[in-house]
Amino acid sequence: MKYLFIINDAPYGNEKAYNALRLAMQLQKDSTENEVRIFLMADAATCAIANQVTPNGYYNIERMIKSVLNKNGSVKICGTCSDARGIRNQPLIEGAQISTMAELAGWTADSDKVINF
Repeated sequence: MKYLFIINDAPYGNEKAYNALRLAMQLQKDSTENEVRIFLMADAATCAIANQVTPNGYYNIERMIKSVLNKNGSVKICGTCSDARGIRNQPLIEGAQISTMAELAGWTADSDKVINF
């Protein structure tokens, strides 16, 4: 199955990004046939900034995104959202890419399930 996760909230402050990534990682673990795609919008665009530092024992969104990418998942970041937050030129997690609404529309049409967080 093809799963598309659309994440809208910041990486920290609430647990929406954390829970979305937990589910994405579990789907990848359940079957190598599952295709996981993640599209980061609004404040979630900041989830893909590299070199995140979190307190010991606290979840780290960067590590979770890298896990998804390492299992052939895809992570795209809304370009307009990145521009609005001034992060387009920030170093991103390797493998994450700036994208467009057109690509999100294509992923949406092509997915078996779309999950919003």
